[in-house]
Amino acid sequence: MAQADEAERRTREAAEPPRVASRLHAFNRYELKYLVPVEEARDIRDELAERMDRDVNSPPGGYGVWSLYYDTPRLRFYWEKIEGLRFRRKLRIRHYGDLASVTDDSLVCVEVKQRVNRVTQKRRIALPYRSALRLCDGRELIDHSAAERPFVHEVLELIVRLNLCPTAITGYQREALVGRDQDTGLRVTFDRRVRGRDRDFHFGTATPENRFIVPPHLAVMEVKVNERTPYWVTDLAARRNLSLIRVSKYVQSIETFGRAPRSVFHVTGEDLPSASHTSPHPSRVTGTRTEARVS
Repeated sequence: MAQADEAERRTREAAEPPRVASRLHAFNRYELKYLVPVEEARDIRDELAERMDRDVNSPPGGYGVWSLYYDTPRLRFYWEKIEGLRFRRKLRIRHYGDLASVTDDSLVCVEVKQRVNRVTQKRRIALPYRSALRLCDGRELIDHSAAERPFVHEVLELIVRLNLCPTAITGYQREALVGRDQDTGLRVTFDRRVRGRDRDFHFGTATPENRFIVPPHLAVMEVKVNERTPYWVTDLAARRNLSLIRVSKYVQSIETFGRAPRSVFHVTGEDLPSASHTSPHPSRVTGTRTEARVS
């Protein structure tokens, strides 16, 4: 009887189509953001490293993160962020690493990032760069597995229905730490040299005209958790007098390049007085533009 059951199972499995590993990845989490001077960010990183591990994908000095954002001609996604809608989303293509080596075969992620109340949700698919451009710029249905079908169709429908087009590129150097033991859902990142551009949207552009969209002496620190922030992280923030801030790299790029009026959430060089080393309250965000062009 057992042999018959085993033979039936093998026959059924042989008749099934082969399973293909999905390139999809999705997760939900809470994100807390702080703005800190680069020098203090190094100290905080070293303190966190006593209770956290370096991300295996984060070498000493960090790694590059580049994102091409899509929006409507009237910047719908930008205004949804400014207005603080409880449900909002945005579409981007993201590349990890050095842009100098980007080719059509380089692996990138097409990602939908959305906010539902206080929860950040990300869904993405890893694709060769040429396939990502065919999907997002060419508005073509690319090859995909059955598991990837809902997401690929959602992206294509979003692009066509809202007439999305490339709008801004942001890039920065990121260092990442991950929690250990009971803090395995914890991730802390430090983003410095945050820059961007509003043209030449191909990642492989030879001489891109990038500009700092966050002053170079400031780093964006993000605490990401699945449920609750560990008490010792909260204590660290209180001890160092860190203040939560609403800062979006995409919003920074739009406002730095004059695509929309400066909002109260725009970060400038005067937002973090060197004497206090504290992050600004959104209502106090004012100052001058940062126009330095960088590579």
